Amino acid sequence: MAEELAAGKDTGTEPPTGVGKRLRVVRNLYGLSQRELARRAGLTHGTISLIESERVSPSVASLKKVLDGIPLSLSEFFTFDTQESRRIFYSADELPNMGSGDIVFRLVGADRQQRAMTVLHECYAPGADTGEAMLSHDGEEGGVVIRGEIELTVAGQQRTLGPGEAYYFESRLPHRFRNAGDAPCEIISANSPPSL
Repeated sequence: MAEELAAGKDTGTEPPTGVGKRLRVVRNLYGLSQRELARRAGLTHGTISLIESERVSPSVASLKKVLDGIPLSLSEFFTFDTQESRRIFYSADELPNMGSGDIVFRLVGADRQQRAMTVLHECYAPGADTGEAMLSHDGEEGGVVIRGEIELTVAGQQRTLGPGEAYYFESRLPHRFRNAGDAPCEIISANSPPSL
């Protein structure tokens, strides 16, 4: 596998394929300098530099010692999706609308194949409602109202939340969102595991 990764070039748009280039990307994603990684792994700074510049091809044992400083296993290192993991920031027009009608659910990180959570920018027009049938699904969810008001009903409890107010509950409890006001409502929410 190391030989397979040693072929190819890192163009900035393709995942790095050389062991050294892959190590550099992974190290940067974990926020470690070469010196810090070397310190953690018990190696010299020069060794990390030589590996990353691909002037030295580390043995499996040496690479494992380096990865112990992150920490990351050999299998995780070789299967780490550096292309997807490099994507950190999203502009507003890159958040697809997963809602419908008067409810907009703009999904953050829709391109990530193995998201552990759903993060949404929710917008409810005046009168918008998730429906008379109560919602229920696995996991937990929470959010903060940033503009307007939302009427939230969870397992028979009801409250109207305004800007700065928040909620957090088990998603299996029957729940419903309704904008009973005359102004749009915006919420930043998250739920795990992802439901969208």
